[in-house]
Amino acid sequence: MKAVMEGVAVSPVNMEERQSLGLRAGDTVRVHQKIQDKGKTRIQIFEGLVLARKHGDEPGATFTVRKMSGGIGIEKIYPLYSPMIDKLEIVKRAKVRRAKLYYIREKVAREVKRQMRRMSLVSMSTESGIESTARAAEETKKAAAAAKEAEEAAAAKLAAEEAKAAEAAAAVEELTTEVAEATEVIETPETTEEEKKD
Repeated sequence: MKAVMEGVAVSPVNMEERQSLGLRAGDTVRVHQKIQDKGKTRIQIFEGLVLARKHGDEPGATFTVRKMSGGIGIEKIYPLYSPMIDKLEIVKRAKVRRAKLYYIREKVAREVKRQMRRMSLVSMSTESGIESTARAAEETKKAAAAAKEAEEAAAAKLAAEEAKAAEAAAAVEELTTEVAEATEVIETPETTEEEKKD
């Protein structure tokens, strides 16, 4: 079988280089994956723990990588000789006593449950569309009522100022009439004295 496979190109990548990495369960790897996005190719990095390595070094060999993202476990299964993998880096090696580390899924779930027990209960929820529109309508009503109250207060203040101005004008008018009367009273005795002299 090997003699038949020697002349056939199974993958365009350098297979000997990938084999020489010696990827195994317990390694923390960084996978640089090519992604076709709207005609452009970009590199996405996925870093995590290798849970399993299957099918040895044969052309269909795969490895499973698991990482935690935002408290959620994400697992990806990559073909070892995939041309979509641009680069494979081994970041860290750990000594493990199993070939498959699937027990880590349950271990993480247990740790999460333990953390959940320590947490305190909080009542929080999101709004539905109907509730948010009702709340917005209520806020607009409150804003309209506040604007109306402010307008009424301004009108009352203006009326009070006008009343004060009218009172002041009346007081000024009274003073002017009193002053005019006083000048008439002063003028009248003088004229009578002049008449007496004549």
